[in-house]
Amino acid sequence: MTHAIKYTALLVIIAFYDGSASSSGSSFHRPHNTAQRSCSTAFKSNKDLSLCKSREKTVLNNSATFPTVPSRVAIRGGDSGEGGILVRLKIGFYFALWYILNIVYNILNKKYLNQIPAPLTVGSFQFLVGSLYSILLWITRIRPAPVLTSKGKSQVNKVGFYHMMGQELSMMSLGAGPVSFTHIVKALEPFFSAVVSAVVFGKWMHPMVYTTLVPVVGGVAYACLKERSFSWLAFWTAMGSNLAFALRAVVSKSALDDKDGELGDNLTSVNLFGIVTIFAFLQSIPLFLLGEGLSFIDLWKKALIKSSSYELVKGLVVSGLFHYLNNEVMYLALSNVHPVTLAVGNTMKRVFIVVASVIVFQNPITVQAAIGSGIGIGGVLLYSLTKQHYEELEKKRLRAEEARKKGNGNWFANFVKK
Repeated sequence: MTHAIKYTALLVIIAFYDGSASSSGSSFHRPHNTAQRSCSTAFKSNKDLSLCKSREKTVLNNSATFPTVPSRVAIRGGDSGEGGILVRLKIGFYFALWYILNIVYNILNKKYLNQIPAPLTVGSFQFLVGSLYSILLWITRIRPAPVLTSKGKSQVNKVGFYHMMGQELSMMSLGAGPVSFTHIVKALEPFFSAVVSAVVFGKWMHPMVYTTLVPVVGGVAYACLKERSFSWLAFWTAMGSNLAFALRAVVSKSALDDKDGELGDNLTSVNLFGIVTIFAFLQSIPLFLLGEGLSFIDLWKKALIKSSSYELVKGLVVSGLFHYLNNEVMYLALSNVHPVTLAVGNTMKRVFIVVASVIVFQNPITVQAAIGSGIGIGGVLLYSLTKQHYEELEKKRLRAEEARKKGNGNWFANFVKK
């Protein structure tokens, strides 16, 4: 627990520094309206202006699923010199801290769910901790406080609902089975994202992208087939979590794409995540009251037999901070790397979580489960790389088509002049 508090303190310092940097011009925390004004003043030609605005446009992270404004510095390879080394060290630090926070969160979370088997209440409490953290940063003006329009509130409310359902179902799965089993099943999340995008929103991808989902589904199915720690409750709640997070990802892409300040002001990626967390907490209150209600009091009393109330509260607060803050570190990593790099990092993170949980909780997995999970997680990586590849090809095709149309237009204009 002492180590957890130290890591949390370190992350708070980073968050404070990052928030302070935003007020001095950091593009990661630059509000959309400010970004547009800076583009207008920095570039005079229409071409440069459009390039600037395209860099400032909000993009969606496949795993975090909240818009992120890319950093002014993006590593694509080839950087040299002292600046390049420092940037690489910073990125390496972000990834290492992201892994540590995520692994420790999953371990702490499982530990306290074992003591207090009330996943809905514990999950709601973690939302409360994240909400209070964000509000504290806004009150102290370390970060500029966001302001939502009526449309912004409506859109954030939708995303908050799916975020709440995804996390609460994850908590139920983690409470019903081993951490390793939950994360093996949650490797299916890309499959659900692809299905939701195609069936619900009519957004189809290249056929090769769908073929990469075969090892994902097959690997997870093989891993679960004869898993000794298999639990139907853990399985179906993890599957429900996959569906909720897939809906959150797809809805976020359209709902939280702020154009011309329609949603509000100061809507940076971390501010949006803070607001979504607040909405998720408010919507989780009736859920845990109906689902667990007064039974939580009895569970709390039983937990006090083995631990003090101070230790339990402190542990829940720290786990809540780890849950919220590991997402912010992920945003810091995303803002400095290519999405493919983040996809690889996210895949490796899941591997580390499974291995760490097996070591800490000593829940052995069968050889079949290890092989199946390896195939499934490898399939997730292949899916991410293939999806990114065909998205880049599509962008190039659209740019070439646009250039061709402009070329034909210029030819016609020159012909008329003659």
